[in-house]
Amino acid sequence: MRSQCMTRGILPALLAGTLAMLTGTAAAQQFEQIGDVQIHYSAVSTSFLPEAVAREHQIQRSPALALLNVSVLEEREDGTTRNVPARVDGRVGGIGENDDGRPLSFRTLRIGDSPSQVAVFRIDDGAPMRFDLEVFHDRNAEPAQVQFIQRFYIDR
Repeated sequence: MRSQCMTRGILPALLAGTLAMLTGTAAAQQFEQIGDVQIHYSAVSTSFLPEAVAREHQIQRSPALALLNVSVLEEREDGTTRNVPARVDGRVGGIGENDDGRPLSFRTLRIGDSPSQVAVFRIDDGAPMRFDLEVFHDRNAEPAQVQFIQRFYIDR
């Protein structure tokens, strides 16, 4: 029982650390500032996740799959930030005009007190992929629109 409790606490922290390491310093700059809200996002191949972390969070590891992680921080008047729960809807596809993309299926992943939304999607090897996201961070406001393009390569 004790090892199961420790595993439940360690694995989410390991997932957060792994995602932070995999995205490197670029992740610190991968966010959109909308008013006093920061919408952070990163996408990495699921093959980089340690097996135990992937298993615990039911994420399939594969060189052909990637994980998109979206989290929202609200800036406070004193300069600190706090995590904000948010719902995310989105699509991923190519950059052509006629490519409406495929819907992303997000689910909430909690790491401590930090909720984030994650979605797994199939990589288009070597092709630029466009992400169109709607982030519902405030029920009294329109969703924030976040778009970015990223290229992935399948490591064979």
